[in-house]
Amino acid sequence: MYGAHNVFYWSDVTFILLNCNIVGYFQYVDDLLIIYNETKTDIEDLLYRFNNITPKLNFTIEKETRGSINFLDLTIHRDINSFSIDIYRKPTYTDTIIPIDSCHPTGYKYTAIRYLQNRLNSYQLSHEKGEKERKIIQDILHSNGYNTSILKSASSSKKHKKRMEKTHCSK
Repeated sequence: MYGAHNVFYWSDVTFILLNCNIVGYFQYVDDLLIIYNETKTDIEDLLYRFNNITPKLNFTIEKETRGSINFLDLTIHRDINSFSIDIYRKPTYTDTIIPIDSCHPTGYKYTAIRYLQNRLNSYQLSHEKGEKERKIIQDILHSNGYNTSILKSASSSKKHKKRMEKTHCSK
């Protein structure tokens, strides 16, 4: 039943996108990013059409503000002929990860650090925004008792993990 509903839904979405002059459509689970030309697309009509696909779904619109919009963990900035990105953190963000002196397994401690480092290295941030993000990661590490020099080695250093296991409780 799920598969049949999903096919029906996607055929409706495709029809709507083709008929509303959509420039780009991106989806991750229940988050959608739709890029459109304001002179060719009636966004209220688009919203109406999406909300009439099925009564089980209720779509809302979040429009860009000052040329920017947040989507997942990114802030997307629109310039005249290009886009740029930055890391987005919700207003409720805190710099808390598992502290170094916690008795959690070492691998758990380093997972958050690897995630932050991989995100920094995966996104095509400008040099300035990359340096800003690197400073934020260093602040997170410092706030949680980590030596900030681990930033370069955290993603793959087995020696460093063994050294950490010797100096801190670990299960």
